[in-house]
Amino acid sequence: MGIVSGIVAVLGGLLPVVILFILFLFVSLRVLKEYERGVIFRLGRVIAAKGPGLIILIPIIDRMTKVSLRTVAMDVPPQDVITRDNVSVKVNAVLYFRVMDPVNAIIQVEDYLFATSQLAQTTLRSVCGQVEMDELLSERDKINGELQQILDQHTDAWGIKVSTVEVKHIDLPQEMQRAMAKQAEAERERRAKVINAEGEYQAAEKLALAAEIISHHPQALQLRYLQTLREVASENNSTTLFPLPLDLFTPFLKMVEKNGSSE
Repeated sequence: MGIVSGIVAVLGGLLPVVILFILFLFVSLRVLKEYERGVIFRLGRVIAAKGPGLIILIPIIDRMTKVSLRTVAMDVPPQDVITRDNVSVKVNAVLYFRVMDPVNAIIQVEDYLFATSQLAQTTLRSVCGQVEMDELLSERDKINGELQQILDQHTDAWGIKVSTVEVKHIDLPQEMQRAMAKQAEAERERRAKVINAEGEYQAAEKLALAAEIISHHPQALQLRYLQTLREVASENNSTTLFPLPLDLFTPFLKMVEKNGSSE
């Protein structure tokens, strides 16, 4: 009985130590995923950004802030923009960025997600307000590149890399949409008239060339006349009367005159 009571007393004495050790592990151990980094603060000072894997913290002394290194797709809400030619439009965009330096993303700005969103909104209004509406609609690649360059320059101090900015939708007023539709219709009519005029001009050139050839070769007119008679006879069943040109009988008249003179 004395041995058993001694073992129980020893286990009873070790139990608080085991409990404290388990609590220490629970409080001190952190596991970070592959795309996560932990910015460690020791007594308020930044030590380093650790991870991924198992991280050991000193209780009460160390604090850790997680930062994701994955690319973030942020939607920029529609912004009211007045273009350089005084047209009021609504423009929204999508922003792709990722954290490159976790330490700067935590200590240089209070909330890097909120700060990046606000900067993207103001930059979108500023850049779109410096161009005309036609340029805003037709040169999106240029505007996207300018937005990306400005945002990346401002967020570089926060440890953030802006990879892409894309303007998604441009909402035009109804009257502007009707005006653009009329303009597009007028442009299509202009192109149709130009194409028709070019066709008439080419046809006139060909007719003038044909007339010149016929003037030098009168027999070509007679052959064309006979070909027209054949086409009409094959297409229509009704009787068609055509006046015969006297040029068709000229060779026969000359032959008769020649025979008469020889007699």
